[in-house]
Amino acid sequence: MAGIYIHIPFCKQACYYCDFHFSTSLKKKDDLIQCLIKELQLRKDELQNETVETIYFGGGTPSLLNRNELELLVNTVYKNYPVIKNPEITLEANPDDLSNYIIKGLTESPINRLSIGIQSFFERDLKLMNRAHNEIEAKSCLSEATRYFDNISIDLIYGIPGLSNEEWIKNIETALSYNVPHMSCYALTVEPKTALETFIKKGVIDNVDDDLAQEQFDILVDKLENSGFINYELSNFGKPNYFSKNNSSYWLGKSYLGIGPSAHSFNGDQRSWNVSNNTKYIKSIQQNKLPLEIETLSVTDKFNEYVMTGLRTIWGVSLEKVESDFGKNYKKYLLQQSDIYIKKHLLYLDDDKLRTTKKGKFLSDGIASDLFKINLS
Repeated sequence: MAGIYIHIPFCKQACYYCDFHFSTSLKKKDDLIQCLIKELQLRKDELQNETVETIYFGGGTPSLLNRNELELLVNTVYKNYPVIKNPEITLEANPDDLSNYIIKGLTESPINRLSIGIQSFFERDLKLMNRAHNEIEAKSCLSEATRYFDNISIDLIYGIPGLSNEEWIKNIETALSYNVPHMSCYALTVEPKTALETFIKKGVIDNVDDDLAQEQFDILVDKLENSGFINYELSNFGKPNYFSKNNSSYWLGKSYLGIGPSAHSFNGDQRSWNVSNNTKYIKSIQQNKLPLEIETLSVTDKFNEYVMTGLRTIWGVSLEKVESDFGKNYKKYLLQQSDIYIKKHLLYLDDDKLRTTKKGKFLSDGIASDLFKINLS
């Protein structure tokens, strides 16, 4: 099974924390959509006849596309790739785009899952992050979306400067009141060359507090697990049968094809990525050339990636898989390197799998980096 990710690189305005590739000008939208269609056609053999189980519209802001444009892209996938009977087809959407009329229209489209970028229910936070929607739109769109869609995920951000633990709890409880079955929750991070970094350096916005972010992550885990959610990946919480198949495919090492400027692809042995420039992307595709770079992964690269993704999930890192896929030396190395974290109660071994403890979960990326900085021949 494999997935297809389609990157829609347009936004109404720039969120201060975002370092994804996008443009606030829609002038090239029609040309870009035609190039997305052509790229899907040009790369139809890359998945080696694997069946597509997920189609994911990410961005940017994919909800800026209309129903006809979305259907055109989905139909192109069906014409060029084998697709399972009921694929998960997700649309990332901003609350200000989801009017009752738009939501009703989406129910008649192939889209069967919405991922809504709420981020916060507090007006102060939304303004601090320069989100395009307000508190009223956040709540209104969820009221409407939950009337028509069963499979809904919402994004929330914690660790926002000025966001107290009490307010964070209110954010979680507000989200729970809409009975959505999935949430993706992220700590606010300061990415290089973003407006947020600039404002922090100038003292306009307070810097993020890592200790507060960890406190709010712990609150999040307790609140959602008590409400029937499973923290199946560091940032992802789903009720049974509502785990994101798209997200899970990344963590489980499945193949995926990334379509559009800046989109990444993975086939198990190679990773590739398209140019992060709309004009260059369009020009290249119009000339029937794929504007991508390719990296062939070494055995060590694959090991490091497996450790990173495995520690972030409930599935953990299988010692049996490490030995069978990478060899006994890698298993021995992993056990040696992880020993100090086991003694600190940040990692534990269970059923021959290495997993993070509740205390170590928030630190999983940092722990993983200490486990995979190796150079085995």
